Amino acid sequence: MSSRKRKIQHKRKHDNDNIDVCNDNESYRQTGENPDPECGEANLSNFDCCKKHPGHRQFIPFHKLTLKHLPDGYQDHDLYEFIKSAGDQTVRLGVTESSRYRPEFWPKTNRPYPFYNSEKSNLRTGSGQIWGVDKFQNGDISSYHQNCWCIQCQNSDSPSHVWWEFNVYTATHVVFDDIEASHTSLRLFFDKNNCPVVTVDKVIVDLADIKGDLCVLTCVTCDNNLGNKVEKKWKNYEIKLMKVNKKFKMSKDKHRLNFIVSHPHGCCKHVSVGHWINRQKIGYKTRFTYTTCTCPGSSGAVVHFVGFDKWWMSDLVHCGTFKNKLNYSGTGYVT
Repeated sequence: MSSRKRKIQHKRKHDNDNIDVCNDNESYRQTGENPDPECGEANLSNFDCCKKHPGHRQFIPFHKLTLKHLPDGYQDHDLYEFIKSAGDQTVRLGVTESSRYRPEFWPKTNRPYPFYNSEKSNLRTGSGQIWGVDKFQNGDISSYHQNCWCIQCQNSDSPSHVWWEFNVYTATHVVFDDIEASHTSLRLFFDKNNCPVVTVDKVIVDLADIKGDLCVLTCVTCDNNLGNKVEKKWKNYEIKLMKVNKKFKMSKDKHRLNFIVSHPHGCCKHVSVGHWINRQKIGYKTRFTYTTCTCPGSSGAVVHFVGFDKWWMSDLVHCGTFKNKLNYSGTGYVT
């Protein structure tokens, strides 16, 4: 049984046993009386108002990534292929609702929690990554459902008996609970401007860890082309992940290499490559700080620490930036 199938048998919950995190989140919120949900998809060069990384020179457009973009000494073909595969798993999240259950402050702090008591109609975007894809048919006992439960099938007298479910990792400050999940859409394969729009809009929260700022979503589709494509790309990612982490495992603490594929400012995918600075143990979990560039809209993107073993609940998502300008992740089980 796959890790995702084992996981969906667990009770959905909110886990508050992790750490405090800062409120300098990077979920891009569009403002204005009549926000245009498409304005987040403009070219990065048009975002002259970005104060964190003016010009965005350290962001590499995903579709233009080459071996030469990797640091000297790490222009490795397997690493390059792994980054490309990780990008295939990266999704953009668009959220148009803020839950009334968002807390006013981060747990056990006086730091304001993002989007508390905010206007419900404002769009915010974040990033996330697919983790685990399973195909179900004819009432598979490892699923909660007897048929496909996408929006179209829920409104149909003949729902599909074949469907795919997959998890998406993101930050809890991007999608807080099922209220917000019901107003969340995912855009997949948004590799460059003017590419075909592929969306999934049936999303539920499987787990929300407020202190560690990790949200695990479960999504569904019965589109055969999309389901087969997502499943194939996930299997390819698993293979490349194991190959790269095995190759760099012994040197991980020396090179300290990491990378992020995200949707800064709600735009198409961009890659940033950098190094982690500190690794902090929080009980059985770990949090990292790093120099790898991020911008508003990068929240929830998985931060890949090259050479570290990963399994379910080990992925660390990008959360925000400390006042000393270092970026920081949530917490996870990492070795």
